[in-house]
Amino acid sequence: MDKKQSRMKRALKLRCKIKKLSATRLSIHKTSQHIYAQVISADGTTTLASASTAQAEIRSTLKNTGNINAAVEVGRFIALKAIAAGVSEVAFDRSGFKYHGRVKALADAAREAGLKF
Repeated sequence: MDKKQSRMKRALKLRCKIKKLSATRLSIHKTSQHIYAQVISADGTTTLASASTAQAEIRSTLKNTGNINAAVEVGRFIALKAIAAGVSEVAFDRSGFKYHGRVKALADAAREAGLKF
């Protein structure tokens, strides 16, 4: 099993648990250059809020988009957009990525900005 298959297996297990909870989820995806976050409705059909380092308003405030500082900015921004959309509690879907580094920084920043998970 290669690295991507292992990650997808972890993601599938996590998403099955979140689906049983019927919770709105904060889903993330990361690449070496960017990090993306979406708040997805409980039924999984609509995106309520999104933020990424590829967006001009976030990218303009950053020197690099693939580091922990960028993840913190995306975490703050997604929390503000989610709260504006009326969502205060989410389940954190880390998409199979290990809870470490940029993933942890995004989650901590979203918690500090007011999201509960």
